[in-house]
Amino acid sequence: MNGDSPARSGRRSTIQTADVVELGLGAGLTSVGVTGADVFEPALSVLPRRKAAGMAGTMQFTYRNPERSTDATRRLPEARALVVGAWAYPSGDEPAPDRPAARVARYARSDHYRRLERALEVVAERLGDHGYRAQVLADTNHLVDRNVAWRAGIGWYGKNTNLLLPGQGSWFVLGSVLTDAPLEPTGPPETDGCGRCTKCLDDCPTGAIVAPGVVDATRCIAWLVQAGEPIPHRLRPAVGDRLYGCDDCQEVCPPNQVSRPDEVEITDRSPNGPQWLDVAWFLTASDDDILARHGRWYIADRDLDVIRRTALVVLGNIARPDDGEPAIALLRRYLSHTNPMLRGHALWAVRRLGLDLHLEVDVVDDETTAIEQAAEVEARFPSDAWHHGDGVLPRARP
Repeated sequence: MNGDSPARSGRRSTIQTADVVELGLGAGLTSVGVTGADVFEPALSVLPRRKAAGMAGTMQFTYRNPERSTDATRRLPEARALVVGAWAYPSGDEPAPDRPAARVARYARSDHYRRLERALEVVAERLGDHGYRAQVLADTNHLVDRNVAWRAGIGWYGKNTNLLLPGQGSWFVLGSVLTDAPLEPTGPPETDGCGRCTKCLDDCPTGAIVAPGVVDATRCIAWLVQAGEPIPHRLRPAVGDRLYGCDDCQEVCPPNQVSRPDEVEITDRSPNGPQWLDVAWFLTASDDDILARHGRWYIADRDLDVIRRTALVVLGNIARPDDGEPAIALLRRYLSHTNPMLRGHALWAVRRLGLDLHLEVDVVDDETTAIEQAAEVEARFPSDAWHHGDGVLPRARP
């Protein structure tokens, strides 16, 4: 929900920035700031340059229309200010289960954006009570929320492009209330807190952070697993067990290594869902079943084969010989799938696992080959490491 709270009275009464900040904190936000509604820099200058350099790939979001996503008055012509809030989500981890399981990024394990919206709605309703218009904007491509938060002074841009809150790190989702109330800004922008640290650049599994503050989306796992096209061969091993999202650049960030003193309270207020999900379930579940559980995820064109494609890559990366027949049976099913993208990713997984078999179906058809380009794949296991029964799949060729 990103609704508009209309003015509840024709008569406007004074409301101060301090009152708005206190109200947001009382609603559960960890940090609240205010900035003016003028055009956002550096986002307006940076987005077109990155897109022209090919770093956006097929990503839309704020790249689709930078003039709109950096100008709040496109949404509300009479806008005077934005109230930005940060909602904390739990940063803990769970041990991996003893079965082929896929990992989900922390922010996506539960609907933290809905909780953020509810907190921002408290602020919007109060502004409406004072006679002002107010719109809640969260998890949309309407505004570059990190630029809003940076300008409001609640944090600094990390070298991984995430917003880091002093003493809190970056385990937050961000959103804003756009209003015509003449609120005083809380800035100025927070000074850089990264110093000489380059851990996020050094530890990115695909080298997607190509320079401090510059992420190439065509290499970023968080985008690759959402994008609708085939995952590039050379990046599939780096996807590892990640089904949705990637936390690596945040996990290595020193400000995120410090235990938050209110972690228990954060978890109580914003409980997380499971970190590990059964790969086999995603490869056998219907579209309706996947949407019922994970419909709040961004899925390109709402095409559930995008999730299945990534699940096949995960299976190729994490399955072990003792997973045996169930994993092989899943791959066999997808080698004859009607979707050539899924056939291609299944073929990659077969080769990755050392199961490059004489197939009963012609999976290397022209359409699959066009997608896959038959790239070389380094097998994780020799074919004789797998013990599969008669009738599951033919034996590997010598």
